Amino acid sequence: MTELAVARPGPGVWLMAARPRTLSAAISPVLVGTAIAHRMGAMRPLVALLALLAALLIQVGTNFANDYSDFKHGADANRVGPVRVTQSGLVAPRTVKLAAWLAFGLSGVLGIALAALSGWPILAIGAASVAAGWLYTGGPWPLGYHGLGDLFVLVFFGLVATCGTVYAQALSVPAPAWIAGAAVGSIATAILVVNNLRDRETDAKVGKNTLAVKIGATASRVQYVALIALSFALAIALGTLWPLLALPAAVPAMRTVFTQDGAGLNRGLGQTARLQILYSLLLAGGLWR
Repeated sequence: MTELAVARPGPGVWLMAARPRTLSAAISPVLVGTAIAHRMGAMRPLVALLALLAALLIQVGTNFANDYSDFKHGADANRVGPVRVTQSGLVAPRTVKLAAWLAFGLSGVLGIALAALSGWPILAIGAASVAAGWLYTGGPWPLGYHGLGDLFVLVFFGLVATCGTVYAQALSVPAPAWIAGAAVGSIATAILVVNNLRDRETDAKVGKNTLAVKIGATASRVQYVALIALSFALAIALGTLWPLLALPAAVPAMRTVFTQDGAGLNRGLGQTARLQILYSLLLAGGLWR
């Protein structure tokens, strides 16, 4: 791919590149993890705020890296999803790459501050998260191109982010934190399932073998429902019924996933992201005691 000559992008372009719809995946585990820390009598507001900002920066950095790497791999050439700023020529590839590392670097600065407050394990968590964010679609063996994207999201935007938030405040990770992390990660993974279901045909043409490409449309739709159902089941296992109030929001999302294809699934992405925020707020509320 050759470097594109483009005008200096404005704030609106960078906001689009940051993909606001996906930021629920960064916010939700911090909300839930902080609720668990509060339940333990160990909530630290400053630490929670730093964790939230670091999580958002890692998510944005991952989005920029994904935008850049997919362009380099040719995965966005026939895109049916929202506009990607590199492929569309709105931002030069090297600028998007630099922005990704700037976001990751700023998250590292916050990670150092968190480590000063909560100990060196925070640095290990942050370094692993940044590495995974870049290697998701970049590097010599991109995780997302080998069907491992779903596992990546479940682990890093569920278990690691939730348990890391709890540890940063309480300096320990009780069993409920792992269950809550799996619950939040399940819905985050469902968002990725919709994305990959939508893009499966164009991804297959360029060798991006996501799980949706490997197992097909029908199995991917079943996977989506299973992940949503698992998140509600895990909430019940945690002893709170509050998240069940989010079920009415889950129904239209599942209907969209089962009745739409291609660009029609863009609506399903937004519905699932909104479901994740609502579910996480309710789960955090149920655990806040």
